[in-house]
Amino acid sequence: MYSVGEYIVHPGQGVCRVEGVAENPIEVYQLLPIGQRHPMRISYPVANEDKLRPILSHDEALEIIEQYPTMTMDGFEAKSNALEEEHFKQEIRRGSCRDSVRIVKTFRHRIAQTKARNKKPPVVYERILKQASQRSLEELSVALEMPIDDVRMLFERYDDEGVLNN
Repeated sequence: MYSVGEYIVHPGQGVCRVEGVAENPIEVYQLLPIGQRHPMRISYPVANEDKLRPILSHDEALEIIEQYPTMTMDGFEAKSNALEEEHFKQEIRRGSCRDSVRIVKTFRHRIAQTKARNKKPPVVYERILKQASQRSLEELSVALEMPIDDVRMLFERYDDEGVLNN
């Protein structure tokens, strides 16, 4: 069971802080999503807590950032953008922070490749990139106890070839 004040990852809402545990005929967590303009407290059944997961530790977060340049990209491709979007949305919802970072890297690469061919990337690519980026940056921000912009700067220290920029 999670404790009040602890941060967890909700499959649909992302990083949330446990605000309390209440008894409505069943025991539920009172969760407050972070990183939203107008967060609303949500109730989540304690019986389904196996779908929640704790956020990364500080060391795990640093490890993901350090491994970003050598991280493999996701090779999943479908015959339609809608199928790809559904696949990656599910992976973002159910996967780890590392999975979301891998998806960010994949779609940054796909968008860059498309632009290099003087084509406009599909809107779905931008949508997946935004969702994966938001999910991973929120979790890394809480784990590292720093603002999202500072976490983004840690990633930007590496150029596209994975070489550390000074």
